Amino acid sequence: MCFAVSASMAQTHTSSDAAMTPADNSKVNSAEVNSTVKQTTADGRKNSSSDVALTQQICKSVMPDKHLSMSAHNATIVAVHGAVTLNGVVRGDHEKHVIEIKAQAIAGNNNVTNGPTIAPNT
Repeated sequence: MCFAVSASMAQTHTSSDAAMTPADNSKVNSAEVNSTVKQTTADGRKNSSSDVALTQQICKSVMPDKHLSMSAHNATIVAVHGAVTLNGVVRGDHEKHVIEIKAQAIAGNNNVTNGPTIAPNT
């Protein structure tokens, strides 16, 4: 996951950003933890040096994008044997697509499974 948010980056989000959607995505997290396909969750990866490097490269691509919400910055990025799975909750189709494009640019078009869900409008 991309939780390496610097203090300056966290300050770029407005209070309305947090007010738009509840921060609690426990249901999604619970579903991932109870998943039978552990390779697509963070606790299922083997942490080979090449997979860690791949995950870090994608995170470094996503994190500086100030047009993405905090939810998108916190998307789960899991690399297993070079195959990348994206999970989490994002604010819309645009954010889902942006993260996918960034991951594909690094891992390759056929190596990315884009699974984030869109947060409901509240």
